[in-house]
Amino acid sequence: MSTFLTAPIPSKKLPGGIPYIIGNEAAERFSFYGMKAILVVFMTTYLFLMPGAVSNEAMPDSEAIEKYHLFTSAVYFTPILGALISDIFLGKYLTIMILSIVYCMGHGVLALMGLDDGIDPGWMLFLGLGLIAFGSGGIKPCVSAHVGDQFGKTNAHLLTKVFLAFYFSINVGAFVSTLLTPWFLEWYGPHLAFGVPGVLMCIATFLFWCGRKKFVHVPAGGLKWFRETFSWKGVSAILKLGVIYVFVAVFWALFDQTGSSWVLQAEDLNRNWMGVTWLPSQIQAVNPIMILVFIPLFAFVVYPLGNKVFKLTPIRKISIGLFIMVVGFAMVAWVQGAIDAGQRPSIGWQIAAYAILTASEVMVSITCLEFSYTQAPRTMKSVIMALFLISVSLGSLFTAGVNHLILVESNATEAKNVAVQVGMLELSDNGTGMASAALAKAQGLGFETMPGDGFALRHAGIDAVLGNDDDIQMGFEPDGTMAGFVNQEADAINKAIDRIGGFWEDQKKLPSSAEGTKILAGITDPWGQQIRYQIKTRISFLVTSDGPDKVWQSEYDIRAEVTVSSQTPSQQRESIANAGSGDLLGFARPETTWLERRKREIAAEDGTDIQPSSSGDGSDSGPAIDEAPDFGRSIRWDIGGANLLSGASYFWFFTYVMLGTAVLFVPVGWLYRPKTYLQEEDGDGGSTEKSAA
Repeated sequence: MSTFLTAPIPSKKLPGGIPYIIGNEAAERFSFYGMKAILVVFMTTYLFLMPGAVSNEAMPDSEAIEKYHLFTSAVYFTPILGALISDIFLGKYLTIMILSIVYCMGHGVLALMGLDDGIDPGWMLFLGLGLIAFGSGGIKPCVSAHVGDQFGKTNAHLLTKVFLAFYFSINVGAFVSTLLTPWFLEWYGPHLAFGVPGVLMCIATFLFWCGRKKFVHVPAGGLKWFRETFSWKGVSAILKLGVIYVFVAVFWALFDQTGSSWVLQAEDLNRNWMGVTWLPSQIQAVNPIMILVFIPLFAFVVYPLGNKVFKLTPIRKISIGLFIMVVGFAMVAWVQGAIDAGQRPSIGWQIAAYAILTASEVMVSITCLEFSYTQAPRTMKSVIMALFLISVSLGSLFTAGVNHLILVESNATEAKNVAVQVGMLELSDNGTGMASAALAKAQGLGFETMPGDGFALRHAGIDAVLGNDDDIQMGFEPDGTMAGFVNQEADAINKAIDRIGGFWEDQKKLPSSAEGTKILAGITDPWGQQIRYQIKTRISFLVTSDGPDKVWQSEYDIRAEVTVSSQTPSQQRESIANAGSGDLLGFARPETTWLERRKREIAAEDGTDIQPSSSGDGSDSGPAIDEAPDFGRSIRWDIGGANLLSGASYFWFFTYVMLGTAVLFVPVGWLYRPKTYLQEEDGDGGSTEKSAA
C-alpha cells in the first residue's frame, strides 16, 4: 500500500508540493535553455575547432539551423513516450525521476566533448543531444500534468495562478541561463558552458526528490488508461485538441527560431545596447524577462480590459496570439532586408520584435498549456500534455524541413572530408602521394600533387566521368584546408573578388547586389557564363559561377563566400567605441576569449603563430585609425551549397505561412466546443466535468 497521497485533499490552500515543483522547474529550465541557447553558435563557430573534429570547416548556417530544429523536434516528440510510461506503468513521479537521470547523463556527455583527440566531438554532440531529448522530452508532459494533479475542485480556483507561477519559474531559469551560458562559452569554452547546465539539472533532480512526501501521486491508469483513451470521451478529446494543435504547430515553427535564425541575425546587428555589447546568444534573454513582465500585465490588466469588450475565451486568446506573431516576424524580416542591403541596424529592432513575439507567446503558449490540461480526461492528462508538446515538435520539424530543402547539395563536402584524411596521410607518407592517390580514387576523385606544398582533388562534372572538360579541380593546403579552385574557374572568381575589393577600398563599403553585378560585367567563367555577385551583409558577399551545367544555384555552382577581414575607418571607430562598453562579469573573465586561445593552440601545433587580439576592455588606446586600409578577406570555397531562401526572403516566407495559418484558425476556433475535466478529491463519488454553456 502506498504511503503517498493518491488524490488531492479538500482544501482552499496551495498544495504543499507546489514549491518543490516550481524550484525543480526553474533549475531544469536553466539547464535546458542554457544548453539550447549556445547550440547554434557552438555548431557554426566552435565544433570544428574541438580536438578530434573530423572537419576543418565551420558548419553552414542552414545546416546548423536544420540540426537545431531536428533536436528541438525530438525534445518535443519524446514526451509521448514519457506520457505513456507515466500514465500506463510508472506514474508521474517515478517517470520524472528516472528520466531526469538520463537527462543528467546527456549534459555530462556534452560537457566532455573534445577531451580526447580520438573521439569525434560531432558524434558526442549527437549522443548527448539524444540523451537530453529523451530525458527532457520524457519528463515534460509529466511535470506540467503533475502540477494539475495537486489540485481538486475545492482549490481549482488557484490553478490558473499556479500555472502562471509555473511558467514564471520556467522563464526565471531561462533568463539567467541565457545570459550566463553564452558568456561561459565566449570566455571559458564549451566544457564549462555545457557543464554548468548539467550541474543545474542535477540540482533540479534533487529538489524534485525532496518533495516526494508532499506530492499527490496519482496512480498509473493501467488497463483503465486504455479503456478511457479509446473510449468515445478519450478519442473525442484527442481529435478535438489535435485540430487546435496543428495550427499551434505553425506558431512554434516561428517562435523557436529565436534560438536559431534570430541568433544568426543578431551576429550582423549592432549589439551595443544599454552600454553593453551583448553576445548574439544573449539576446534571447529578452524573451524570458519580458515574460516575467507580461504574465502579470496580461493576467491583471490586458485580459480584464479585454473581457469588458468581449469574452476572452482560451480559443479567442490563441487566435489573437497567432495574428500578433505575424507582426513580430514581419518586423524581423524587415530588419533582415536592411542587413541584406549592407546596413547594420541596431539590436533594438530585434528587441522590439521580441516584445511582440512575447505577447503572442503569452496568448498562445500559456493559454494552450492550461487549456490542454482542463480538456484532458482524468487518466489522460500526461498524454494530452504530450500531444500539446508534439505541436512544438511538428513546428520545429517543419522549420528543419524547410532549411533542409533550401540548402542545395554541396559536391565539395566529400572531397573536403577526403582532403583532411589526405593531409594526415601526406604527413605520414613523406609526401609520395601514393596512399593519398589510392584514397582519393576509392572515393571517385582524382589526386595530384601541386608545385610547392599542397595538393589538388579532381571532381567529376555533370557527366560523372573523370578526365573530361567539365571536371572541377579543387586545391588544398597541406593540412587539407581548401584553398580555392585550380585552372580557369579560379581565375574568373579571383578576378571578380579583386574588383569588388577595389570598390571597397575606394568607397569604404561593399557594393549593393546591383552595383556589384555592373562591376563584374564581362567577367565570365570557363563555360561562358557571367560571374554573379550578391551582398550578404556589410562585411560579406558571394561570388559565384553557374558551373559546367550552366544552371544557377545547382550542385555544380562554383562558389566563393567572402568575408572582409579589414575594417573601414568608420568600422574601426565603432570597434574602438564598443571596446569600452561594459561587461557585468568583466572582472571574472580571462584576457582573451576561448576561441582566440584555441586558435593559437592549433597554430602552434601547425608550427605557425597568430597574434592575440586586444581584450577589448578599453584599457589601452588601441591602434590608430587606418584611413586607407587594404582589402583583406577570407574565403570559404564550395561546389554547390547555395541557399535557395536566404536573407529577408527566408523570414518573409515564414511570415506569410503564419498569416495564412492565423486566418484559417478563425473558423476552426469558432466551431470548437470545449469540455473541462478536473481531478477528483478524496470523498468525491463521481467525475468532475464541466461543459461549455
